[in-house]
Amino acid sequence: MKQDIHPKRFDTVITCATCGTQWPTTSTRDNLRVDICAHCHPFYTGEQRIVDTAGQVDRFMRRLQQSQAQQSEAARRRDSKSQPAPKKPSLLKEIYGEDAE
Repeated sequence: MKQDIHPKRFDTVITCATCGTQWPTTSTRDNLRVDICAHCHPFYTGEQRIVDTAGQVDRFMRRLQQSQAQQSEAARRRDSKSQPAPKKPSLLKEIYGEDAE
């Protein structure tokens, strides 16, 4: 086996950023942190909660609200266009009065 070609191994600790659970292991990197682990992941715990580490839920909710606002504005414009236009007074009535027709 060749000498000095393998990466250095560290006795390190993996730490969960959500629940703080730590477990020792060996790795080529020192002191690893994970966003979520098997102790606090909703799939394994059975809890109904949203795991949002990158703000994706907030971004989705903003897009949903914008979309709903656009749809309601389009529906309002569509309804206002479908209403009949107000009747204009006849030009004859304006010139000759009420008994022109």
